[in-house]
Amino acid sequence: MRIAGGLVLIWLIIGVIAAGQRGYLTGGSDTSCAKAGTVAVTVIAGPLNYMGVNPKVNCQVPQPSK
Repeated sequence: MRIAGGLVLIWLIIGVIAAGQRGYLTGGSDTSCAKAGTVAVTVIAGPLNYMGVNPKVNCQVPQPSK
């Protein structure tokens, strides 16, 4: 169990490094559903980012009614 937890932690750290290298963790106040989703799936993809996986998320948040 301890080894599995360590592997998951290393996997996610590699994903954070990949997201940082792609510039997803820097930027201004350009926070959106798509950006947050892309960062999340990039981190979850972990080392797969270095094997050609480039996950992107497109989402639209409903606008309030008038």
